[in-house]
Amino acid sequence: MKAGAIFPQTECGTDVAAIGEFVRTVEAMGFDHLFVADHVLGADPKFHSHPSLATYSHEAVVHEALTLMAYLAAITHRLTLATGILILPQRQTALVAKQAAEIDVLSGGRLRLGVGVGWNAVEFEALNETFDNRGRRSAEQIAVLRALWTQPVVDFRGEFHRISHAGLNPMPIQRPIPIWFGVGSRDQPVPPEAALRRIARLADGWSPNFAPDTQGQALVARVHQHARETGRDPATLPLEGRIRLAGRGPDGWAKQVAAWNALGATSVIAEPRGAGLRFPEGHLDVLGRFKETVRKAS
Repeated sequence: MKAGAIFPQTECGTDVAAIGEFVRTVEAMGFDHLFVADHVLGADPKFHSHPSLATYSHEAVVHEALTLMAYLAAITHRLTLATGILILPQRQTALVAKQAAEIDVLSGGRLRLGVGVGWNAVEFEALNETFDNRGRRSAEQIAVLRALWTQPVVDFRGEFHRISHAGLNPMPIQRPIPIWFGVGSRDQPVPPEAALRRIARLADGWSPNFAPDTQGQALVARVHQHARETGRDPATLPLEGRIRLAGRGPDGWAKQVAAWNALGATSVIAEPRGAGLRFPEGHLDVLGRFKETVRKAS
């Protein structure tokens, strides 16, 4: 089973040397990919209410995901760089296509674009994008992205996009760049059915943010059923499990790895945040112990 590490946005600070040490060491440990969260703005909880603001308020350090990845492309050699997840419908689609293609070129074809629809309406308003139609709009965005990554000249007419005989240059190395979907959260462990259907129909893989328990099993089964309804073999839809390291030791991690493996996961990602660890050394220590746990379980 492949293993990725979640870049500790909100706990990494702004020391570029420490960030570089963390990422290089994660690669040297043998992790397969690095998973980088996305938020453009953090809302002030004095004026806005959402459970996730406990982590992602205006006081949290969150590096812009795509800019960070351009830097990471230069200091790594093997590690897949995965957005986890980019809030696609709050961004201009053609610009995301351009930025992603550039990172793919700079990294030698190591980008995995993880996308989702987001929860922070404050960001959407500030970025002049509509929050209420974000799910439907994101489906068309994916069609636009794949067209721009595979066709030198694109002529597209959709509900939300118009591209008149134009194209990207440089185009990405991967044609198209793989698009993975994020879904679920601690605050909403049961995603909307529409989101599960989009995964089954459009995703190259998915990284759900829920536990591999009975409820998680039912959600995976629903996605697989939706895939079969579209004529797709569920085996062509890779699943990645998230494992929170805080509050558990190697025995607990091994049980989580086994549970995700039983659900058919092809990879897991380790979440080191939430344990009061010092960055980078505390995070690297626990990630190293987790990597050894996965090795023994494989």
